[in-house]
Amino acid sequence: MTTIELGGAADRMSALLAAITDEQLAGPTPCAEYRLGDLVEHIGGLALAFTQAARKELGPDTGPPPAGDAARLPADWRTAYPAQLGELAEAWRDPAALAGMTRVGGVDLPGEVAGMVAMNELVVHGWDVARSIGADYSVRAAELAAALEFVEQFSGPESEADREGLFGPVVTVDPGQPPLDRLIGLSGRDPRWTPSAG
Repeated sequence: MTTIELGGAADRMSALLAAITDEQLAGPTPCAEYRLGDLVEHIGGLALAFTQAARKELGPDTGPPPAGDAARLPADWRTAYPAQLGELAEAWRDPAALAGMTRVGGVDLPGEVAGMVAMNELVVHGWDVARSIGADYSVRAAELAAALEFVEQFSGPESEADREGLFGPVVTVDPGQPPLDRLIGLSGRDPRWTPSAG
């Protein structure tokens, strides 16, 4: 692999953000500790952090992230965040992003692994936002495969300690369910979650 293509996932996230109404920002999400506004602020932060990780511009933004907080949403988030997501996708098109080590979330890791984490963040949080606002959501096979490859590393019984701070407990999904549901379950979310259940 010489690059990682985040453009589709980033564009999909931008479209979902554009569909959020002001009233929905206070609503629940599949992430029990986050209201939608908190999750949106987290997405803006991760876009910035993973862009800097790709460029090896290590600093405060690539350190341990604060919890998402709607109170920190900038007034221009509806335009600023899509622009940041576009920069994120562009940064990971540079083969140098995958070379050597980088840091994101306060963790030093190989560039190629950081790219897989970025894909997982976009795909899973895209599902979170879509489910929170009742929007349709689908992902490309290559995006899903990359996200699953990352999450499956932390899904065995022996990996419970490694999941701390990354994912909630695995939610079992019937074998006949779509691969996206499996990814969501492995990420500690219930694929059947709805805002009314939240």
